[in-house]
Amino acid sequence: MTDVSFDTMPAAAAPVRRDIGLKARYRAERRFRIYGLMAISVGLVFLAIMLASIVLKGHTAFWQTSVTLPITFDEKVIDPQGERATDANVLIKANYPKLAENALIAKLGIDPQDKAAVRKLKGFLSESSRVQLRNIVIADPAVIGTTRDVDILASANIDSAFKGQIDLGVDEARRKVSDQQVSWMNQLKADGVMAEHFNTGLFTFGASSRPETSGMGVAIIGSFFMMAIVLLLALPIGVAASIYLEEFARKNRFTDLIEVNINNLAAVPSIVFGLLGLAVFVNFLGMPRSASIVGGLVLTLMTLPTIIIATRAALAAVPPSIRAAALGLGASRMQMVFHHILPLAAPGILTGTIIGLARALGETAPLLLIGMVAFVADYPATPFDPATALPVQIYMWANEAERAFVERMSGAIIILLVFLMAMNITAIVLRRRFERRW
Repeated sequence: MTDVSFDTMPAAAAPVRRDIGLKARYRAERRFRIYGLMAISVGLVFLAIMLASIVLKGHTAFWQTSVTLPITFDEKVIDPQGERATDANVLIKANYPKLAENALIAKLGIDPQDKAAVRKLKGFLSESSRVQLRNIVIADPAVIGTTRDVDILASANIDSAFKGQIDLGVDEARRKVSDQQVSWMNQLKADGVMAEHFNTGLFTFGASSRPETSGMGVAIIGSFFMMAIVLLLALPIGVAASIYLEEFARKNRFTDLIEVNINNLAAVPSIVFGLLGLAVFVNFLGMPRSASIVGGLVLTLMTLPTIIIATRAALAAVPPSIRAAALGLGASRMQMVFHHILPLAAPGILTGTIIGLARALGETAPLLLIGMVAFVADYPATPFDPATALPVQIYMWANEAERAFVERMSGAIIILLVFLMAMNITAIVLRRRFERRW
């Protein structure tokens, strides 16, 4: 009887087919790596283009052009009738820009009777000289009749021309800076009295219709108030809710419904929280519009789901053996949670809180709906005073027509990105510094 073999494949064919399959898998793996590197590279290229565009447009915002002039506080201009002893309003209503104009005319050697030259000179210096010189006189009335060197800000157009942002090669009629003003600018630069200085006003000034006197002072304070409110409310409420859901709540349909809704709230668009804040805090409770307290409450509602999810994940990461050991030694559930579980989960909770605050700091849409887009020039003293926020200030500058506001907008974006990067780097460092691997 003949033996029949069921293995009809030649003996040498099997390893060849296995080699072919292995090589195909290696090729597929290499292609996948290449696709991943290409995707990362494309993302990094677009990120680099965006950052380069922002930096190139905004780095000049940290420098401001000013002219150092010997200002003569002429009594004939400030108080021609000699009434300041009986009427304090005289010093407030004086024509202070005239003092700066006279000093500039003398510095440039212009004939005061040349009306055309004097008219062109009016757009050379910033109108903020009125407030600047008035504050000097009011702080020390004895300055009247003396001469002092004062740094006066240049106007926005002169500042842009001095920084090289205006093409002076085009026809004079097509630019906002005349040839005569360019000549004066070069003369003052050669004399060493016109130069760029670090723009502290970008961090201290409030809102203004003039670009050279616009700053983020009010926005920085408003953002600080809102972040303080979010931290004081969202952190304890979020941690308490997480501890209850993770350690004490029974697992039933009600708690499952709560968990599902918390996860859904984390994905809700931020503008929905703005509508909620407008309806509840402003319309129903009557809280003031454009106030940091309302913005802080809205951002607290928006940040709570993020903190709850991060805290629950940190609590769940603690090994069950820690709980069993604490309970086995006679600790109550409260002692187990607050003496053992919570300290071990603190790094994860802190990381989630910082990430939530970073997200809240960059939000704009909910703040627009509660009126924080208002024009606010004075510093808020309390969270109940009118204020704005950094992202809202960027939004307002983006809608301005003046070229110099684009420079301010890009500078503010740089500052906001620095804050966000610092917060995220802090979260990463703290997580790596304090995290425990079980």
